[in-house]
Amino acid sequence: MKEKQVFHINGYVGLVLAILFVLAGGWLVWSGATGDHFFSVLLGALLIIIAAFGASSLTIVGPNEARVLTFFGKYIGTIRDSGLFMTVPLTNKFSISLRVRNFNSAILKVNDLRGNPVEIAAVIVFKVVDTSMALFAVDDYEQFVEIQSESAIRHVASEYPYDTFGDDEKETLRSNPTEVSDRLTEELQERLNVAGVEIVETRLTHLAYATEIASAMLQRQQSSAILSARKVIVEGAVSITEETIQRLEKDTGMQLSDDKKLQLINNMMVTIISERGSQPIINTSDLK
Repeated sequence: MKEKQVFHINGYVGLVLAILFVLAGGWLVWSGATGDHFFSVLLGALLIIIAAFGASSLTIVGPNEARVLTFFGKYIGTIRDSGLFMTVPLTNKFSISLRVRNFNSAILKVNDLRGNPVEIAAVIVFKVVDTSMALFAVDDYEQFVEIQSESAIRHVASEYPYDTFGDDEKETLRSNPTEVSDRLTEELQERLNVAGVEIVETRLTHLAYATEIASAMLQRQQSSAILSARKVIVEGAVSITEETIQRLEKDTGMQLSDDKKLQLINNMMVTIISERGSQPIINTSDLK
């Protein structure tokens, strides 16, 4: 089932025509009754009936709304234009909004790619693009969007780890929210095509470890940060020590033995890397 446009004309023109038909029909009925002309009475009654049918088909369509028409149970078309219209009589008219809508999903507890329980939620922005599919292809398209959104969020969350912790994964839930949102939009659009709904945007609104592992994962993150910082400090200390030894040998002509170099490296590394307020003890034996 695909959306199609139904026959409709300007409602004001149709209303004027209906009034003229009523006036003409009334005059024919009166003139026929007084003049004993049965055909005039019949024609006048027919015009009044046609006017009544036409007036019953008048419908008002608001901005960003549509009217879906069924004729004795059969879908015959949709009116998307806003205003007053006269259309096919004896039809059922269903109103459906074409506005952009959004909703926040509930906070879901799911397992990420590594099996860690995480809490995740997202905001879903959508609109109806095919009114016939939205009304007749699914039972309740709004409820259908909500249920499919939760299912898509669970599925997408299980495809990514929460964080890398220095591993090889390039995309994670925490570090790549844009890529995850794009993947969620793609996944959800595939599920909602059957309902005539277009996903405008999806964004993660909540992302955290589940409470039972949040404390342990926080300690792991802190440990990773400390190790990374220590690595930078050590690399800097090694660079400074190498440069110091080279400058000593170049500027003073001093030739240090391997034992003296090792002793100097040890003293400088202790001095640079130490972060406590205590005074480091440095060996100041003779350097030859």
